[in-house]
Amino acid sequence: MKALISDLTGSIRILFAGLWLVIRIILEYFGFISDGNDRTTGIKDLREEYKKANYR
Repeated sequence: MKALISDLTGSIRILFAGLWLVIRIILEYFGFISDGNDRTTGIKDLREEYKKANYR
C-alpha cells in the first residue's frame, strides 16, 4: 500500500511538472512572462521586420 501511494504521488508530480512546462512555454510565446533569456523576442522581432518590409 505504501509503494502504491508513493507511485501515485510521483506520477502526479511528474504530470504537474509537465503541465507547468507547457503552460510556461505558451505564456513565454505570447509574451506574458520572460525567463530572462528573451527567447521569444527573436520571433517577435522577425515578425516586425516582416511587417516593415511590406510583404515584398
